[in-house]
Amino acid sequence: MRRNIEQTKRADNFGAGPTGLPLPVLQRVLDEGLSYGDSGMSVMEMSHRSRWYDEIQASAETRLRRLLNLPEEFSVLFLQGGASLQFAMIPMNFLGAGQTAGYVTTGSFAKKAYSEAKKVGSVRIIASSEDSGFRTLPAIEGSQVPQDLAYVHFTSNNTIYGTQWQTWPTDVVPPVVADMSSDILSRPIDANRFHLIYAGAQKNLGIAGLTVVLVNQSWVHDKSVAGLPSMLSYQTHLDNDSRYNTPPAFAVYVLSVLLEWIEEQGGLPAITARNEEKARLLYGVLDNSDGFYQGVAEANVRSKMNVTFRLQNQDLEPEFLSAAKAAGFVGLGGHRSVGGCRVSLYNAVDLAQVERLLTFMQTFRSKH
Repeated sequence: MRRNIEQTKRADNFGAGPTGLPLPVLQRVLDEGLSYGDSGMSVMEMSHRSRWYDEIQASAETRLRRLLNLPEEFSVLFLQGGASLQFAMIPMNFLGAGQTAGYVTTGSFAKKAYSEAKKVGSVRIIASSEDSGFRTLPAIEGSQVPQDLAYVHFTSNNTIYGTQWQTWPTDVVPPVVADMSSDILSRPIDANRFHLIYAGAQKNLGIAGLTVVLVNQSWVHDKSVAGLPSMLSYQTHLDNDSRYNTPPAFAVYVLSVLLEWIEEQGGLPAITARNEEKARLLYGVLDNSDGFYQGVAEANVRSKMNVTFRLQNQDLEPEFLSAAKAAGFVGLGGHRSVGGCRVSLYNAVDLAQVERLLTFMQTFRSKH
């Protein structure tokens, strides 16, 4: 018997990741769960060399290219290991002997990327917001970035502290690498500014297990380090269409379905407008609460994906989170390293969910 998700009681999921999926995507995945197309098999059962999986991966790549207006010279790779493996793969491939890479540390994951790269070769921090407790972003101009760096690494959105690059530094000469795990496909980007973009899938690209890497082919062909273990070489994955070994086939399938959903919503212009409206409403409640709710990030760098805040009376935070959970809201606790509260507004979160949360927050404030 077909199970209809709309008849299932579901939580309002504001978790930082893994997080929710749009209901139409979940329904499609359930409907095709026993047999994809005319295969008579679930995607979880079929060969990654089959014509059905060929169709799935081609669809995911085509839609991703279209949504991001990706230049032809970029390859799309479907890998595993999460963004955390990319922390090491990038310097292993592009940090040659006698070279130095530059890192901009704007949060915990940016620091982890830097720490992993240090194990591989020579790296330096060229800008950081750590002295502000990561509540701000450093001011960077392209002219300040040393031109002889092997590459410069940014983290586009700070999931834990709630900051986000609203604009990118211009005129940066070295190749630019960006971890966009928590805000990819939330807004348009100019891919021409980058040589490599990577993202774990479990926020805006679907489910855990898949890492999408968008990389300039010429950079790989001309600059990558030779002699790496096969699985750690981007050239290997380029040469084998992301199928040097078995790819995360089901996660790629979910990505394909999700990308189709984004196109049906009106593409990135519509998604961007919806995300901006959700963030505007939530920050409005924080800013107009007479200090009861207090945003963590500085106003000019606030993330539209991860909204972090504290209660003025921090002793009330456990009660707030407990009451929210009882009301059907999940994932509102801040990261374990910083505490407080966090609302993640990824693409799958709809306006009605945000409005329900805001009603709860205003009611909780009125009681205290």
